[in-house]
This record gives sequence, C-alpha cells and structure tokens, in this order.
Amino acid sequence: MTAIPACPTCGMENTYPDGDNYICPDCGHEWPQAGVSQADEDDAVIKDANGTVLADGDAVVLIKDLKVKGSSITLKQGTKVKSIRLVGGDHEVDCKMDAGSFMLKACFLKKV
Repeated sequence: MTAIPACPTCGMENTYPDGDNYICPDCGHEWPQAGVSQADEDDAVIKDANGTVLADGDAVVLIKDLKVKGSSITLKQGTKVKSIRLVGGDHEVDCKMDAGSFMLKACFLKKV
C-alpha cells in the first residue's frame, strides 16, 4: 500500500486520491498522482511563512508558540534560530536551540 503524499502547496497531510489526482481539502490544490518524481522533490523550494525562500545556514524566527510533542517544552514566539539545515520530508527544517535539536515546519518560521 502506498502512502498518500502531503500537499506540495500547503504541506498539510489531509490529502486524498480522486480519480487520477490527489486533492488537498485544506487549500484546494489538485495535482496528478504520477506527477511527482524524486528529481522534483530534490529541486523543491522551501519557503517561510511570508513566502521568502530559505537556504541552509539562514537565521529564522518562530512566528508562534510551538508545543513539543511528548514533552512539556514550549518553543516561544520570537525565538531566533541560527544556522538552519534544510532536509526532506514532512518537517523541512532541522535546527539546534538551547532546548535541544528540533525538526520544524517552514510555515512556522520567518527569515531574519
């Protein structure tokens, strides 16, 4: 059984197949089921909450409080994160903070 991919536009995982397309009910984006190749995923551009393109080594700021699953830690809004690393997968940004190492979604970050 193949996994249904997350929406390439908004990143949400609430997608479903419909005929030959995948549909995201959150943003309404539709894309073909056979259209995404590994080469396209490698060339994917990762953008922050404002639409600014992110790159390895950038500094970013959290735009909202984030609760860490399985922990009592809350990452506070306005926390600056230096030297981010872009990775593939559901969470696009890998970073280190005082509270530890985290993988974050780019939609909760703003480039400084």
